[in-house]
Amino acid sequence: MDALTDTAELSRADATRARLLEAAVTAFAERGFHGTTTRDIAAAAGLSPAALYVHHKSKEELLYLISRSGHDHVLRLVQDAVASSDDPATALRRVVHDFVVVHARDHTSTRVVNYELTALNPEHFAEIRDIRHRIEQAIRQLIEAGVAAGVFDTPDPRMAGAALMSLGVDLGRWYRDEGGWSPEHIADQYAEMALRIVGARSGPPGTTR
Repeated sequence: MDALTDTAELSRADATRARLLEAAVTAFAERGFHGTTTRDIAAAAGLSPAALYVHHKSKEELLYLISRSGHDHVLRLVQDAVASSDDPATALRRVVHDFVVVHARDHTSTRVVNYELTALNPEHFAEIRDIRHRIEQAIRQLIEAGVAAGVFDTPDPRMAGAALMSLGVDLGRWYRDEGGWSPEHIADQYAEMALRIVGARSGPPGTTR
């Protein structure tokens, strides 16, 4: 019986932590990290102000957990897309498509993940910056592989990669569910734009799109 009780308590605690994280995402997206109080988050979660500190050390820890989860998800998504094809153009199309879809569908959380990083403490900021670097590196290396294979023609793969990432990241700032474009439609269009940005060729090396 004690074991069952402990399991139930853990489940309730996990559910409460999830409610607090969800409330924090909404509050940070609406007010910004510095404009949000722990009381705001607790109230949005339907809890007393003191309840937040039972489950999380601080408001900053909530931001870190949101940021870490979001960046880990995007890193896995990019790595899977890069590995999905030996053809750099096909893989890049998949990278940009999937990257854009997740940033549009989860625009509220991605707005927090990408635009509130400076509020993290130095240790947490360094950890998130490392994950971002790995995402950037994976995309840059894919573009470099395409250039080496004669599939892409761009003088600066690093700048091209930064441009491609900005296409998705900026969606967190302006995309809204009630808009006229679906995440998939934007992703399809951006994937085609991405191939133009890297100078993708439509045939064997030496031909152009």
